[in-house]
Amino acid sequence: MRFKKAALSVFLASCMIGYTHAQTSQDPGKLNNNATLDELIGYALRNKIELKQVQIDKEIGEREIASALSGWFPQINATGSLAHAIQIPTNVIDGRAIQMGQKNTSSLSVRGDQAILSPELFQASRASQYIREQNNLNIESARINTVVDVSKAYYDILASEESIHIINENIARLQRQYTEANARYETGLVDKTDYKRAQISLNNAQAELKTAKEMRHYKYDYLKMLLGMPVKEDISLSFENQALESNILLDTTEILNFANRVEYKQTETLRNIQKLNTQYQKWKFLPQLGAYAVYNANYFNNKFGDLYSNNFPSSSVGLSLSIPIFTGTRRIQEIRKSELQEERIELDLQNLENQIGTEYSAAMASYRSNMNAWRNAKDNMELSEDVYNTIKLQYDAGVKTYLELMTAETDLKTSQLNYLNALYAVLSSKLDIQKALGTVEVTE
Repeated sequence: MRFKKAALSVFLASCMIGYTHAQTSQDPGKLNNNATLDELIGYALRNKIELKQVQIDKEIGEREIASALSGWFPQINATGSLAHAIQIPTNVIDGRAIQMGQKNTSSLSVRGDQAILSPELFQASRASQYIREQNNLNIESARINTVVDVSKAYYDILASEESIHIINENIARLQRQYTEANARYETGLVDKTDYKRAQISLNNAQAELKTAKEMRHYKYDYLKMLLGMPVKEDISLSFENQALESNILLDTTEILNFANRVEYKQTETLRNIQKLNTQYQKWKFLPQLGAYAVYNANYFNNKFGDLYSNNFPSSSVGLSLSIPIFTGTRRIQEIRKSELQEERIELDLQNLENQIGTEYSAAMASYRSNMNAWRNAKDNMELSEDVYNTIKLQYDAGVKTYLELMTAETDLKTSQLNYLNALYAVLSSKLDIQKALGTVEVTE
């Protein structure tokens, strides 16, 4: 049967998750005509908006790291002042009132500081690796979701295309049956009931075809959204066979390893960051030590025009030490708070393990159930085809009624659509299992 062979070869084409994308020299902003699933995934990994956003987030994170670590470099600042005294300050010395200072003063100060011992900078230095890891995991998560979502959308469109083909074949059969029933009525062999029923079935099939085409249009737009492609652009897909029927199978004995899940890795990274924050709160008991150098240029003169004619400089170098002695138990409270947040993240990890286990169990149950439904639908499709062909011959010979022929035709169409839906469900649930296992491989 043409439909069975076509559906099998097409749906089983791209079931393997080990995607090997062809390296082409095409513009990354364009998609080839008759694009394969591999090409769709490659395009999405280059152009999907969410992926571009997480990549920008990674770059922002690098700037934040660089900004935090810049404190290890010398910090140089310059300040200046210019003042005109309307009344010069007066001091009393030995009973005499003496004006101290001059009307015009100006100063320029340059100070350089170098951190030597700083808890904040220690924390920033050690946190940088975890921030980078977190940003990379965010990108990995977005890429995995892209592969799974694009694959499911591709399979869904394929199901729609084959459904439309089935409906068109059904319309062609109904058109022939209507023509034959009308001819029999015209010749007086049967009453008008048969061709009236044929007309009703034909009208229903045509309405069903219109609905299916509208849904197909939406599914193509949804795929474009996943790809990061403008909705107005045209897209054409290729459904050529790329794999064997055995690719629908999955090793159901593979052991679930929580550490393979990107969500688990992300939570572990948060735990490491929180542990580092706890250590940072303890580091706050340490003193802060730094070196400095200061140069001051000072100018004084009663005449403003001669203010900068003479400079009275001063300069110094030294060490600065700040020792926190008592902060009202604030540091102790912050340490305890951070430790409690660590405990909470540990519970998050336990909860995530339970969620992943449940997700895997549900995906496996769905896969096994869909596999049984697919095998049953495959058998029913073959049986309904035989039944329809037999009843069609008997109807042509005048043995069976038109109602029986319509019933057989309806059963055939239903079994074909059930087969398609079951096959799509198997492929979709297989992707869910691989996602639950954390074995989705993303290559571009």
